[in-house]
Amino acid sequence: MTGRTSRSLEMTVSYHDIVRASRLLEGIVARTPLVKSQTLSKICQADVYLKLENLQYTASFKERGAYVKLASLTPEERACGVIAVSAGNHAQGVAYNAKRLGIPATIVMPENTPYTKVRHTRSHGAEVVLKGAVLADSMQAAQEIQQERGLTFVHPFDDEHIIAGQGTVGLEILNDGADFDTVIVPVGGGGLASGIATAIKARRPDIDVIGVETRLYPSMYEGIHDKEFSGGGVTIAEGIAVKQPGGKTLEICRELLDDVLLVEESAIERAIQMLIEIEKTVVEGAGAAPLAALLDHPERFSGKKVCLIISGGNIDSRLLAQVLMRGMAREGRLVRIRIEIPDVPGALARISTLIGNAEANIIEVYHQRYFYDIPAKQTDVDMVLEVRDTTHALQVVDYLKENGYGGRLLGNTSLD
Repeated sequence: MTGRTSRSLEMTVSYHDIVRASRLLEGIVARTPLVKSQTLSKICQADVYLKLENLQYTASFKERGAYVKLASLTPEERACGVIAVSAGNHAQGVAYNAKRLGIPATIVMPENTPYTKVRHTRSHGAEVVLKGAVLADSMQAAQEIQQERGLTFVHPFDDEHIIAGQGTVGLEILNDGADFDTVIVPVGGGGLASGIATAIKARRPDIDVIGVETRLYPSMYEGIHDKEFSGGGVTIAEGIAVKQPGGKTLEICRELLDDVLLVEESAIERAIQMLIEIEKTVVEGAGAAPLAALLDHPERFSGKKVCLIISGGNIDSRLLAQVLMRGMAREGRLVRIRIEIPDVPGALARISTLIGNAEANIIEVYHQRYFYDIPAKQTDVDMVLEVRDTTHALQVVDYLKENGYGGRLLGNTSLD
């Protein structure tokens, strides 16, 4: 796919709209840093820069568009209040900025929204209505409330003011003076991608602007290629899990994006892990998607100067812990081992001492006497160990065997 920079269509948002939005946002949102990652550059064999939108107050770029939209309302609209539908970043962006502008805000969220997100949204002063099993049900409930109360609906992406606000990310990149070959941006409904593409292509049409979606929700890719929308499933990148892009955003992205890449869930997990371990920055799945694209398509970006839009950092703590532990298992730093020991007092303590002597760390222990096909006076112990690498794991097994205990590694694809 080749991006078209001649603008054969009349765009709904102009470069000047984004410049005006940027002036409006001065002193309102953070001008987030653009930093080079030496380590990621070495790994990816490209000059890799990170635009850290996860450092906004609500940990997401969504603050930008929300403020621009709310600031555009008439006094009458502000007095009546606004309503939005979201299970995450858009909810917090609207709630936070509505409070700053003195506008009553109602946020409709699915009933299964994690409580931490509900609590954070309420902490900004918004009324939270939990309605519907999925976001589509919440949208229907929001429409009913909107009509009843005469509220203004704040769309998460398909709105000119929202797009212009998100486009200020691209304007900042241009004004930082870095001469990029490529900018990679996560795509959900398309508000961020269309805004950034509008800003960058207006001044630097030679810079490739590439969208990235999870393969489970390829809505912008399908829209651009005139395919039926097929998105569905559980994704770690829920911030870009959109089944259908907006009409305005699809028009802009079709005209200005140079490509849309699809990435696997495993690549997004790996990207989250790498960003926290290498850059010490916490990102959500959507925010990690640009790095996932770089990892999934290394030949595409080799030798180029690439800017990754790290769009947000709102990831559930339990999910983050799971991602990190799964990453350690993939890399062979977390392994499972089954050890045969006699069912006598002190045997488990002896095994623990040997593992410590081998410089491995015991994370979990499963002591099983009844369900394995083993002699009555023997027991199998399954242990999860933290080790340095694959070689170290095999050394632990050999050390146990040297001391009279049979053992083998279990279920690690990196070790099988």
